[in-house]
Amino acid sequence: MTISLAVPDILVARARAGDLEALEALYRAFETPVYNLARRMLRHPEEAEDVLQETFLEVVKSIRSYRGEGPLWAWIRKIAASKALMRIRREQVRTAELLDEETAPGSPVHKSLPARIDLERALEQLSETSRSVVWLHDVEGYTHEEIAELMGKTVSFSKSQLARAHARLRRMLEKEGAAP
Repeated sequence: MTISLAVPDILVARARAGDLEALEALYRAFETPVYNLARRMLRHPEEAEDVLQETFLEVVKSIRSYRGEGPLWAWIRKIAASKALMRIRREQVRTAELLDEETAPGSPVHKSLPARIDLERALEQLSETSRSVVWLHDVEGYTHEEIAELMGKTVSFSKSQLARAHARLRRMLEKEGAAP
């Protein structure tokens, strides 16, 4: 499912020339879809807000390099997904460092799942990497090749993450259906 958010070519040309009103118009046109993409990939709304801001800072800085070979939304979406993935990577590094420091035996690694969960909450139970792959592939319509390129991984990584995430979601949702 690809969103087609077309903006007039003249607006893009004005933005590329550094017109602040045109840049603001682009921000207004794309702030909601960028935020929604980031929110689906990240756990906290504050992080999605940060990604929104980082994305548009990059858009302002790099708009001159936009070649117009595809829709502007595709270019902005790629920037947003990349910024969200960088944030996930930073968090994974921090978490790994904390786990190395905190080697408390018997501490639970996974929180217990509630008896009844919906798809939204099931997605929250996935790792940020798995959730990002599911969202990018199933909702945003990215191919495995595009996901692999964005994440700096292989196509097989993307496929295996998606398969494992689907299996985990299926198990969680089956538990939900079996609950009284």
